[in-house]
Amino acid sequence: MTASSVRSAEARTAPERVAAILRDELLDGAHPVGTRFREEDLAERFDVGRNTIRSGLRLLVERGLVVHERNRGAVVPPLSRRRIDEVFDYRKVLELGALRMALDASADFGPVLAQVEQLESLAERTPSPPWRELTEAHSAIHRSIVAAAGNQHLVDSYQRCEDEIRLLLTFVRPDFDAARLATVHRDLVEQLQQGGQAAVDALTTDIDQAGRAALLTALRRAEESARLLGR
Repeated sequence: MTASSVRSAEARTAPERVAAILRDELLDGAHPVGTRFREEDLAERFDVGRNTIRSGLRLLVERGLVVHERNRGAVVPPLSRRRIDEVFDYRKVLELGALRMALDASADFGPVLAQVEQLESLAERTPSPPWRELTEAHSAIHRSIVAAAGNQHLVDSYQRCEDEIRLLLTFVRPDFDAARLATVHRDLVEQLQQGGQAAVDALTTDIDQAGRAALLTALRRAEESARLLGR
């Protein structure tokens, strides 16, 4: 269900079509945490059987977009410190390992630059594009960094967590717009092109500061709001 692996709309099965629509809505932040996807409601909405809905929701669970809770079914999971750390620790191991391999091989970071330029073009659009377009451009940048290692297994590993990363980024929308995302990643690609420790440090900072720290700020904000509301 990533950009590189999705089949055309005509070739998708019914569960894949259901999952694709719900995935786009999730990545646009349309379903807040705690949202429960009721099979009967979705079956009526999409005019399909509940088995089709169940299969479609299973695809979303596999992508880390929803979780299956006993007696509740498919639910949009909350943001938590553990979840943030697990995802971003995984990213650091994967992306920094791939980057070091790419640097050792004197890889060309031109494809990464091309994706940054695509993000910059989105930042210039009026009105601003949907959030999921921005996170797809963001993912394409980081996917290109991983791909620079020249190892398809690493790319496959990144794609397995790609949608969950994008879902987490919906929580930082108040702090990032297209222009800021573009600026951050223009700085990153310039450091990558310098190579050496500067490249490693820049990617580490991007993952830990622009990513993890921003999400932890969003988590604290959500927890404070819940406290004030007495939840």
